[in-house]
Amino acid sequence: MPVKADDDAPDFDTAAQLALAQEPQRLKAGEVGRRPDVTLHQLRIFWAVAHSETLTKAAKQLGLAQPSLSQQLSKLESTLGSKLFHRRSNEMVITEAGKFLLPRAETVLRNMQDLEEGLQRFSGGHRATVRIAGITSVLRVLLPRAVTQTQDDYPDVDFDIQEAAPNDILELLYGRRVNIGLLAANSIAEAGVGFLQIPLIDDPYVLVVPDFVDLDKVRTPRTELPPLALDVLGRSIQFNFGTQHTKRVEDWYSEMLPLNRIVAQCRSFEVAIGLVRAGTGVCLAPAISTLMGGGPPVGVKLYKVNVPPRRLIALVPSQYRRQVPFSGLLDTLQDLCERFDMPAMLPTPPFLERKSLANF
Repeated sequence: MPVKADDDAPDFDTAAQLALAQEPQRLKAGEVGRRPDVTLHQLRIFWAVAHSETLTKAAKQLGLAQPSLSQQLSKLESTLGSKLFHRRSNEMVITEAGKFLLPRAETVLRNMQDLEEGLQRFSGGHRATVRIAGITSVLRVLLPRAVTQTQDDYPDVDFDIQEAAPNDILELLYGRRVNIGLLAANSIAEAGVGFLQIPLIDDPYVLVVPDFVDLDKVRTPRTELPPLALDVLGRSIQFNFGTQHTKRVEDWYSEMLPLNRIVAQCRSFEVAIGLVRAGTGVCLAPAISTLMGGGPPVGVKLYKVNVPPRRLIALVPSQYRRQVPFSGLLDTLQDLCERFDMPAMLPTPPFLERKSLANF
């Protein structure tokens, strides 16, 4: 995967010279010609860079200064005798040697993490921590019961849970700062291929409208809706993902509600739905995000739409799928999702049945 090179990042050759200049000159007997060992620290740096969009993000994940990261990567290349990345004007492209090393580095790092976490079981009084990052609707609606049940099964487990956007969840996983990511599959594309994708639930999209707007059996909104309802239908509140999904949402509004105008953009479905509840406009949202504190939606109506559902998944490094307590939490979450009751949804209004965005 190409990695963008930051303009102020030290050149690899310069970094290598700095690293060599700082290396102690210890040419004692028995050390002449000895190749330095590859360190776990260097492998972590290589792996983070290979999975990051920029060197700055890789350095942030690892808590390193960017010059230090560049120097350590150059040391690794010097030790291996092979370039791992080709540096170009605005990106770094992994070499064939880097592609060979990447899965093997991942195996080493995974085994080391298994070792560290396995040994924790023998530490007196140590409580295992499950670290989770996820999108708001999953953490708020689906996760709580799974956490409670897992704590019943594993009393010595505690949880570190944080809300994050999909790209940030990936960064936390790649940086080994969380064990499990909970998000929508279409928000990660090919970036998440290094992890297992455990299916949880298909979350259907709905058109959320204020409860005073009645779209039942409406075929021609212009002639069948009262002025206030028509005005609200023409105002859209859109969730800005910062991804290609944003464009697909815009296309849906353009095709289904061609007279709509954007009155607000949000970073969470929950904020968008709050605006709908206040009568600001309408929004397209996943059904689960409309639930309030585990109860049914209040102050809004949900209409089915011809849009493929949002596939919610757990994204995990492969070792956690079979390691307790992580495996227990994942199994519990899957079981609860199979028995989950979606909020009540009204039939698709006739004026929204004319098209279906198959590639949404």
